[in-house]
Amino acid sequence: MKTATALVLLLGAATAHAQTSVTFYGIADAGIVIEDGGSAGRITKVTSGVGAASRFGFRGVEELGNGLSAYFTLEGGAKIDTGEIDAAGTIFNRQALVGLRGNFGAVALGRQYTPYHTAMVSIVDPFSTGYAGSAKSLFPHNGTNIRTSNTITYATPKKNGFDGELAYSVGEQSRSAAGRQFGGAVGYAAGPLAVRLVYNNKNTDVAASGATPAVDRSIGRNVLLAASYNAGWIKLHTGISSDKGDGAAPLINANNPYGGVRPTPSTDGRSYLLGISAPVKGGTLMASVLHKDDRTGFNQDANAWGIGYLYALSRRTGLYAAYGHVDNRNGAGYTIANNTESGSGDTGYNLGLRHSF
Repeated sequence: MKTATALVLLLGAATAHAQTSVTFYGIADAGIVIEDGGSAGRITKVTSGVGAASRFGFRGVEELGNGLSAYFTLEGGAKIDTGEIDAAGTIFNRQALVGLRGNFGAVALGRQYTPYHTAMVSIVDPFSTGYAGSAKSLFPHNGTNIRTSNTITYATPKKNGFDGELAYSVGEQSRSAAGRQFGGAVGYAAGPLAVRLVYNNKNTDVAASGATPAVDRSIGRNVLLAASYNAGWIKLHTGISSDKGDGAAPLINANNPYGGVRPTPSTDGRSYLLGISAPVKGGTLMASVLHKDDRTGFNQDANAWGIGYLYALSRRTGLYAAYGHVDNRNGAGYTIANNTESGSGDTGYNLGLRHSF
């Protein structure tokens, strides 16, 4: 009898240590978008993911005991306007990772967000890189600066407000440096203040089939200083990004949106942002001003600004409206983007609805 009782207690303890939970979550976001000022003229459309990309996902964790847990995320994108997957041939194109978390921090492997993206969304941009006011219009927040595949990440525990993170994306080429990307961040967040310094390095040398990769000829580097201060009635946002080298700052719309001579991506530039977000009459007011300082011989500078308002119908549902405009100089080709689109002109208008679940 004692043996049976002990066995029951042991099985109960094992069950307690192996508690598992899986959550299904997502965002459904769709809006009316008007783009103006490009060579294609005025374009009016219904767009999915204007403020935040429409998505669905599974998030799970298993408690392994002694403070250790295993976790995973599988997240795919969907187009609310057409019902399609937002990236053909994929299912979980947004995130696909598995990891371990404990007193040592967290380690994960798979397709993951970069430290650059995390700082842009959570600290720098009052629009969280969405809507017509998105920092994407002038900051190099696109492509593999947002997320990378074949990635190993490590995040430290947070101590006295300080933390750090590292990310390494394997290029999977015959020469280990080719196609790889790595970066990291250190930061402080406590009370109303958040500050983060981010480094990103990517090698875009990728070999053709059967060929040998080039030798470190196309390397781009991004250094981002991000800060925000929440005074309660208003939150201040700022960010400075220094971008150098080939591929450091690809144009979000590389299709020559204004006609004429095709714009040249900057290989030596600075991007600046000052912004605010504030609770106003049951919603959130967002605004920012941006400047692009191209330090190459092309001197293709740009200024941009945006304003938006998200009204909360409930904790999960909101209506939004936003406006953005960019002023290009010397043949620059920057466009007003939103969360999921690069934009086709120098002006953008948004009106939409988003729901999270």
